Amino acid sequence: MISLFRILLLSGLFCFGRLASAADSLDTIIIDAGVDDPVRIAVVPFRQRVSMTADGKPLYAFDGLQNMSDIIGFDLARSGQFAPLDEGNMLSYPAEHKEVFFRDWRILGVEYLVIGRANFEFNGDVSVSYHLYDIANERQLLSDRVTATRAKWRDIAHHISDVVFEKTTGIRGAFSTKIIYVLAKDAGSPSATFSLELADSDGERARTLFSSHEPILSASWSPDGRQVAYVSFETGRPAIVLQYIESGSRELLTQFPGINSAPVFSPDGRSLAMVLSRDGNPEIYVMNLADRRLRRMTRHHAIDTEPSWTPDGQNLVFTSDRGGKPQIYQLEMSTNFIERLTFQGDYNARARLLPDGRHLIFVHRRNGVFHIAWQDLERDVLRVLTQTSLDESPSLAPNGTMLIYATQDRGKGILAVVSIDGRVKYRLPSSSGDVREPSWSPFIRTLSEG
Repeated sequence: MISLFRILLLSGLFCFGRLASAADSLDTIIIDAGVDDPVRIAVVPFRQRVSMTADGKPLYAFDGLQNMSDIIGFDLARSGQFAPLDEGNMLSYPAEHKEVFFRDWRILGVEYLVIGRANFEFNGDVSVSYHLYDIANERQLLSDRVTATRAKWRDIAHHISDVVFEKTTGIRGAFSTKIIYVLAKDAGSPSATFSLELADSDGERARTLFSSHEPILSASWSPDGRQVAYVSFETGRPAIVLQYIESGSRELLTQFPGINSAPVFSPDGRSLAMVLSRDGNPEIYVMNLADRRLRRMTRHHAIDTEPSWTPDGQNLVFTSDRGGKPQIYQLEMSTNFIERLTFQGDYNARARLLPDGRHLIFVHRRNGVFHIAWQDLERDVLRVLTQTSLDESPSLAPNGTMLIYATQDRGKGILAVVSIDGRVKYRLPSSSGDVREPSWSPFIRTLSEG
């Protein structure tokens, strides 16, 4: 297993001086660009209190736990929307309302302030209370408390990040989400290994879902976040596999002769679109997961591949070279009407629709280089979002603000993230192998069992 991330952030007054020493074992997140005028926020180190026994000895301790403020500040910083204040530049370290002096924070140019305290309860649970303040208007925006087991320490922090992000931007936070990706080691050699990895959206707590000496491709999340579907070559030929994340149990869905690829769940989770060549040519099919019955959706002598769903589940978007070169098409499932969506450039593929159903992201070739592009379907406006090379496999965050994709850095496969407007960019290198085929989870409830 790997841990993908550590941060190199801002310098000067607004930076993460504390985080660098707290995460020396991690690889490096490199933030290439953020918004021109990020929101200045201070996340004060959370005060920590342990339960004591009758003779004054600690019953529970915070040993090995990163300060919650570091995790929250890191989340907000990597969104590109915030510039957290370095702990060393703070004038005070409040943990409750009566300790907050708004003038001190105005002097530092802070717009929002987050404070809190974390307590270990006698039963071993962690209880975290936190507060968010609007400094300019000298008012408290929210006050809440979260209780969960010690194992959910990072889940609590990501939850607080989500709440703060939504309260200050009006957009639902996606820090509590997960990512899956394929980690390839020694590819092309007899000792090659491929593993499907699951991690927090910040790359922490990575664990292996499945490992093989044969390639793994095209992982896709179910809408409830409990299952993943992917392509495995473990038997020597491609097969589509369904795996439950918690139990690890796996089920073979298809292993027809030829191509079995690109599985993707419908928005309601009841169907799985995929590509099969069982009838001699790569076509789009839809499987009813209740009875495993297949329905063929396309019939053309060209190659039809890489399906995805519109948010309402009524249409499929796919890649086809039926016009001579790979372009993106949309199929209306009730009528089988097919419409071409992309016309700019000689290569457009691997499309995904934003939650609004009006905007598309996809792989776009320009001047012989593959980038990730965004298109307004109503206005036919296209914008290239990335400047890296060999960009592929874009996957959207569930709030539609960011996307993760695979790219190359000095000949090595890495993951990178870019905002939908192209203004925020960061890279997620890994030193332990080639990282590829990312997929961002839907919104999930990480504290439901807290």
